[in-house]
Amino acid sequence: MNLAIRDVQNDLSRFALTAVGLGLLLTIVLAMTGIYNGILQDATALPDSLGCDLWVVQRNTRGPFAELSRISPDLEDRARAVPGVRAARSYVSHTIQRELPTGKPIRFTAVGLSWPDDRGERLAIVDGRALSQPHFECIVDRSLGLSLGARLTLGRDVYEVVGITEGLLASGGDPAVFFTRSDAQAIQYDQSNEAIRLDRESRTRRFNESSLKNNEALRRRSLEANVSSPALGPPPIAAVLIDVMPGIDPEDVRSQLEEWRDITVYTQEQQDELILGGVVEKTKKQIGLFRGLLVIISAILMSLIIYTMTVDKIHSIALLKLLGAKPQVILGMILQEALLLGGIAYAIAILIGNATFHLFPRRVVVGNEHRLTLLGIVFAISVAASIIGMRKALAADPNEVLAS
Repeated sequence: MNLAIRDVQNDLSRFALTAVGLGLLLTIVLAMTGIYNGILQDATALPDSLGCDLWVVQRNTRGPFAELSRISPDLEDRARAVPGVRAARSYVSHTIQRELPTGKPIRFTAVGLSWPDDRGERLAIVDGRALSQPHFECIVDRSLGLSLGARLTLGRDVYEVVGITEGLLASGGDPAVFFTRSDAQAIQYDQSNEAIRLDRESRTRRFNESSLKNNEALRRRSLEANVSSPALGPPPIAAVLIDVMPGIDPEDVRSQLEEWRDITVYTQEQQDELILGGVVEKTKKQIGLFRGLLVIISAILMSLIIYTMTVDKIHSIALLKLLGAKPQVILGMILQEALLLGGIAYAIAILIGNATFHLFPRRVVVGNEHRLTLLGIVFAISVAASIIGMRKALAADPNEVLAS
């Protein structure tokens, strides 16, 4: 019988517990890898799902996902007049945290689609349909926990869930909920009755104290809720999404747009790089560092375990030497035990991961390439750990058996 198998059988319970412990540690390593990949995918899932060639944002800003961007809504019409532009869509978004009537808190990113040019057909809708009317409908991500037909009260209106997407999250991990732009802005700028009354009184007082108090038209307008001066436009938007005509180089359109002094233009790839290099950069580094530390800890623990297992049977190894066993046999036994321990721990990590990763609050993305990478790491750690045990075994003195 193989010496490694026989040695394991002599202390099976200890070996099994050790393998389970290492398996749990490798599960965490695999989970950190999956969370790291999930963060990268979540960060770019929303901008990629909107499907455009160019992002037009406020001058000298990094776009709506990296920082605040405010541009005039009429920029959408200006962009349509540029040669090579097939379509232009406005974009707004903001974060909402509410509590359902059941008492369950929900948090999501409200995204405004440019109705009627964008009804959500580009989104990966797995159930239901796109928006069919300009008000009171929404498309939610499955992770929000709402089903088709559910009603969501926001501000003064009730919105019906007509579509379900999957995997469309903001960079912070919040599910995305898609409304028309007018609905999203109505939710964003909604005020309570008391706030409207106080604001109206404040405006009226300032108006009466100004030199325009004899202007009857302005006086009536100052009494309206959420008033804006007639000279000013509607609320600003965050960005304009540009679709370029087939056969047209997006860089040609971009060079024309960048002649305007009030905007900055990014390609879709640049927008993704800004998100990954800024919004989630520290999170990436932190998760990556934690993952590296776990790999190092796993290597150290496995080395200590193999060394301890070798020390525990050092008398038996010395006896084998005395009986004439070749060094290759002894060294092979230690290497086989290390590989067996690593292999069982790896299998436990894969099984636990497959059973539990979908329960994590953040998305965990683990592909076959990541599993193979972990297998290679476990193999390298097992071989490296066995070397320490081998050195101890080679140092065993057969004469100690005779002395004892």
